[in-house]
Amino acid sequence: MNAGAGLTRVFVALLLAASLAACATVDFDRSLERTNARVSGFTDATAVLARDASQRQALDAKASEILTKVLGKELAVQLAMVNSPEFQAILARNWERAAEAAQSGRIANPVFTFERVHVLDEVEFGRLLTVGLVDLLTYPVRQGVARASLAAEEERLGGEVVRKVTDVRKAWVRAVAARERLGYARQVFEAAGAAAELARRMQATGNFNTAQRVRQQGFYADAATQLALAQHEATAGREELVRQLGLSQAQVPLLVLPERLPDLPGTPLQPGEVGSAARSGNLDVQAARAEFEAAAKAQGLGAVTSLVDVEGGLRRDTVFDNAEGSRATGRGYELDVTLPVFDWGGMKRDGMNARTLAAGNELEAALRTAGSRLRETYSAYRTAHDISRHYREEVIPLQQTLSEENVLRYNAMLIGVFELLADARAQIGSVMAGMDALEQFWLADAALQAAIMGTGGAAGLRAPAAAGESADAGH
Repeated sequence: MNAGAGLTRVFVALLLAASLAACATVDFDRSLERTNARVSGFTDATAVLARDASQRQALDAKASEILTKVLGKELAVQLAMVNSPEFQAILARNWERAAEAAQSGRIANPVFTFERVHVLDEVEFGRLLTVGLVDLLTYPVRQGVARASLAAEEERLGGEVVRKVTDVRKAWVRAVAARERLGYARQVFEAAGAAAELARRMQATGNFNTAQRVRQQGFYADAATQLALAQHEATAGREELVRQLGLSQAQVPLLVLPERLPDLPGTPLQPGEVGSAARSGNLDVQAARAEFEAAAKAQGLGAVTSLVDVEGGLRRDTVFDNAEGSRATGRGYELDVTLPVFDWGGMKRDGMNARTLAAGNELEAALRTAGSRLRETYSAYRTAHDISRHYREEVIPLQQTLSEENVLRYNAMLIGVFELLADARAQIGSVMAGMDALEQFWLADAALQAAIMGTGGAAGLRAPAAAGESADAGH
């Protein structure tokens, strides 16, 4: 009895300690506030998870308000964050993983067992309350693992928000650039049609030979092809943006994009500005560090739980003897010990070790990659800026000057209309290449902003079409 009473007191004390200890819980609203604060300078918008119909209606109203305006780049980000189901799914999935992380720190509920056995004139009632003793003893460690996992999920959420916003910005740049190229392609097509008609008439009057007329007709046919491709590119770019924004069928007609991309900024970001901004916190590194800490704590817990499990129970049995009219009560305890006979938990411990090892190497890889990725992305940004400025200040003005000179020469009858048209085609190539260069700059700018936050891959850089490649080589 003394031993049973002592165990009872220990048992009750463990239960009280576990119930009074601070549990790792999920306050997703607070977690989202911290994430918004961390990425506020990057998004210029606030992430909100709509959990019920009223919150969804509020976000829909905000989306409708944004769609009444010409959709600039930052408005596109705001629209995606309030309207995109994909973005809402990102938030909800993170909430789910955070809840699972918090749940992993909880101990299983006690189990109450009630028995009734009738043998002849005796009726026995048995009552048993059991709880996992290993769970109780390791409860503080479990809570530490859960909190580390919650921190990792919060860091991961910041990275997912940054990646989604970057995808929206890139889709906006592509859509607007494709729209601008389509407008120019229409102008080229109309000019090519006029040139082809002029060539046909000049051949009819004997001023053009067949080869010269066919050359103009070929340029017109090529312009028609380029216009068709530009129309598809504009449609594809717009639909990519529609998907990123999560627009419904009713919202699609309301989407109004600018006619052209913003002008090139006069002064690009300097290395010192980029470096100082990046040092404020790298999301990929922070997420990898939090994941490593969670794995390391879980490994220590797994070393114990993989080997043994102990269930402790308090028993109270009452026997009624109907023949004698007596009652007897018995009290005691039970211990259920899992014996490591067939499974010693080696594979589970190996898995824990592998997870910790992988997390440690992923953290080291993130640390080594961060600086390199930022340098590469900044190089792409500066290169795209310099190339775009080169087209704006050198290539296109020179081509325009040459065109003006050729018009004067044509008026002075020093060159013919054929040479004048060939020069116009060369200018078309320069303008198209300049548009490509400006698009590449804004894509590189979006990638650089993500790299400063410490997430996303390095920016790719595509060379613009060679200026004048459409020009007619023959005379």
